[in-house]
Amino acid sequence: MSRIAYLVVAFAILSAGCKKEEPEPPAAPAATTPPPAPAPNDPLTMGNPSGAIASVVLANNYLIERPQFSLAYDNSRGTASWVAWHLSSEWLGPVPRCDCFSPDPLLPNGYFVAFTWNYTNTGFNRGHLCPSGDRTATDADNVATFFMTNICPQAPVLNQQTWAYLESFSRDLAYAGYELYIYAGGYGSGGSGSLGGITYTIANGSITVPERYWKVMLILPVGEDDLQRITSDTRIIALDMPNTQQANAQPWYDYRTSVDEIEAVTGLDFFNGLPVALQASLEAGVDAGVVH
Repeated sequence: MSRIAYLVVAFAILSAGCKKEEPEPPAAPAATTPPPAPAPNDPLTMGNPSGAIASVVLANNYLIERPQFSLAYDNSRGTASWVAWHLSSEWLGPVPRCDCFSPDPLLPNGYFVAFTWNYTNTGFNRGHLCPSGDRTATDADNVATFFMTNICPQAPVLNQQTWAYLESFSRDLAYAGYELYIYAGGYGSGGSGSLGGITYTIANGSITVPERYWKVMLILPVGEDDLQRITSDTRIIALDMPNTQQANAQPWYDYRTSVDEIEAVTGLDFFNGLPVALQASLEAGVDAGVVH
């Protein structure tokens, strides 16, 4: 090889070795999943009255959330301390009552789990908090109401008459074009069922029989942005009834009281999703609206 050819080849090799590398294009940003939007008509839109969370160490304030309702389970009582649900005509349909009472599979290991036979021969009905009748749009909706965490021991007369008439009234409102945010539960210990006397617990002491039952309902015309539509004139009905066979001594609407009174006896804090001043205004009054 001539000296000139050698120099040409050497220059080519050197140029190739010293060629500036093209910079790599910047990496595409990692894909991120946007936070989920709040579910429409979330039953806890108006607030979580006990601050319940789904932590196994909070056995007496354990949050269970389903599409149909949310609740705070109190393992020391073997029942929910409250159940919350939304009601409108969209939840109502032709599905029949399934009567399929079953243990709740969402309870953590080690918690007390109620079965339907825990109520057998106790003198108390398996009383729904979120009613079967409020979830009749689909079979799955109705089945969910029969998980035993949504069930509490209710005196038969209370369950089948006074409490049932109140449930029917709320569905009438839904059919009339309203939507409701509802909370319900029991408090105290010692009810009187069909066997007479006072019963404090069933299921060998694992299920407390409430002395009284309460319900709180916030009522709005069907619409959007529910939190923003609430004013001091928004209708709220709060009720407190005895868990006895004499509950029908007066109609359900004569058990109306204030939300403040329910909070005082239960220790719960309703509507904590609203501004404090608006809460105070709404919770102090006793409903006197039309009930027929």
